[in-house]
Amino acid sequence: MSTLTEAVAEPEAEPESPVKNPQFLQLMVYRIFTMLSYQTVAVTVGWQIYVMTRDPLKLGTIGLAEVIPYVLVAPFAGYLVDIMRRRVLGFYSCLVLTLTPALLLAYTQKWIPVSGIWFMYVAIALSGCVRSFLGPIYNALFAQILKREQFVRGASMGAVIFQTGLVLGPAIAGLVIAKFSISTAYALAVGFGLIAAVAVRTIKVGERPKPEKRPPIFASIAEGGKFVWNQPILLGAMALDMFAVLFGGAISMLPAYIKDVLLAGPEALGILRGSPAAGSIIIALWLSRKPLDRNAGKILLGSVALFGVSWILFSMSKWLWLSAAILFCTGLFDGVSVVLRSTIMQLTTPDEMRGRVSSINGIFIGSSNELGAFYAGTMAALLGLIPATMFGGFVTILVVIITAFKSPELRRMRISDLK
Repeated sequence: MSTLTEAVAEPEAEPESPVKNPQFLQLMVYRIFTMLSYQTVAVTVGWQIYVMTRDPLKLGTIGLAEVIPYVLVAPFAGYLVDIMRRRVLGFYSCLVLTLTPALLLAYTQKWIPVSGIWFMYVAIALSGCVRSFLGPIYNALFAQILKREQFVRGASMGAVIFQTGLVLGPAIAGLVIAKFSISTAYALAVGFGLIAAVAVRTIKVGERPKPEKRPPIFASIAEGGKFVWNQPILLGAMALDMFAVLFGGAISMLPAYIKDVLLAGPEALGILRGSPAAGSIIIALWLSRKPLDRNAGKILLGSVALFGVSWILFSMSKWLWLSAAILFCTGLFDGVSVVLRSTIMQLTTPDEMRGRVSSINGIFIGSSNELGAFYAGTMAALLGLIPATMFGGFVTILVVIITAFKSPELRRMRISDLK
């Protein structure tokens, strides 16, 4: 009898939900309010510059102004996250985050004696510098707050919060611009950043002991790069996402689509900017309840391919709500990539390297968003708005095909093999 009892396997206990952890919830407050601040500024400054210039290339240049300082600062940001007190670093990063909308508010209200859009690009460059800290800080605190068995569900919930910020930020910005003013939107972004600063500073989490000897900065950064290079699944997921967003995303061109194709106003900008994130929220909520395991790699590749198809269809649409529906689908497909990439990174990265690995991930993904904006603006100026978007969608599909052949480990990936 006892032998029979021992032979019957105990069912594996379901890990406790991360939402029962108050520190995790506070981390989510930090995450969403940094996103709200950043997204409110991104939408507002894009609308303001296009109204001033009516030049899609100027929209693309916003991304370039942000990505250059982002890429330059990100490796050092990751190093600092790995050696400094993460809550304190997060607090000061959020305070600096508020400087960009504060400067843009002062410029718009003519409180400072400057003219020309060059000052707006300077303010955006500051945003690029500080944004390189926000992701690594979040990922490092995430791993300190949650148990390893909670990582998969926590990553999905974090993606929900992230995408909620992507929905609410553009929607709030569009409504505030339409009902109030551009200046009001910038002031609101300042307030969002201050809330995030308080949230991250007051998280209760044990500080790691300071290393007796700090490693040389450049050797330490190189160590993080070597780690990512030797992780084919992590590297493949990062590269796939980077090139898909670089070539397939034309989200920065939405002011031009609204003005010249859909013939709508700033309210439409909030609707269209928020539609992809709404799709991502739904898929992230689903994946938090039904995490992927078997065929996760194939599902990832298929989702990115459908992301490219969706942008091709978007380029053909002439109706606002059809365009919004297609963008909603891009969010569904991109959301799968966001959740899986975040899960892969959390499960494969040792705690002492989370800042550096996260910064490398940020360079891959963050830079692709801004470089993609510059690429989209340049291609729109050369080919025209609609042909450039369609071409980008086809290139995204080609990227998926190449990745599937070049990274068999990613194609065959199962999440349970990473735990």
